[in-house]
Amino acid sequence: MAPAALDPLAWLTTLEGVPSAFASTRDGIDAMLRDRGLRRTTPAQTAESLLRGAHASAVLEGSTSSLEEIRLGQGDETAQAGVRVSTEVLSLVPVLGQSPLQAFARLHALAGNGVLPDDSLGRPVSTEAAQRLGMLSQTILTTSVPALILAALVHADLATSASFASHNGIVARAAERLVLVARGVDPASLVVPEAGHLAVRAEYESNLRGYRDGGSNGVHAWLLYAAEAMAKGAEASPLRDPST
Repeated sequence: MAPAALDPLAWLTTLEGVPSAFASTRDGIDAMLRDRGLRRTTPAQTAESLLRGAHASAVLEGSTSSLEEIRLGQGDETAQAGVRVSTEVLSLVPVLGQSPLQAFARLHALAGNGVLPDDSLGRPVSTEAAQRLGMLSQTILTTSVPALILAALVHADLATSASFASHNGIVARAAERLVLVARGVDPASLVVPEAGHLAVRAEYESNLRGYRDGGSNGVHAWLLYAAEAMAKGAEASPLRDPST
């Protein structure tokens, strides 16, 4: 019998502080969902989480629209891209489990619709970009690392590789949310990871640069940062609002 292939991301779980940081974040998310699970959550709460995420992601991409403007359908083009993605992201949960590459392409097609030529939607910008996306897709299908670590890795890789012609940040942040749902961390998508990143925007942007340019040290720093940001995303959940 041939030996089992090595998990391509297993080394991430050996980095100092990473397993404990993500375990703490997961415990916080689980506690929030369990506590509020005593009261049934609603589709309206999921919709509100997605809307808040669309706004935060758009702002991180350069939008100047407010949450209320987006709520009223009056946001700028970048905000509209965030909303287009948010309305369909959960429908891609089964796609991620079978063909992550197809899910990424669909996220970009949604974000870039009406902005880019049709033949650029969902298409990598180069052969190298296509290869990198293919490797990431295969990694998602073969790794067994904790879901939060995988979500953070997918986010950073998509954001920094700039594999699509536009909206790479929006695609990356939507993919992070998608992994959290698909891997069972947040089945109803009530955490708002995008808002967690927006709350610490300077650290978010600097750690993405570190991931891109800093080798294994940059990856390590990104993961420690991401654990904290995801905890902030849980704090931004509509479940934290007494009125919801």
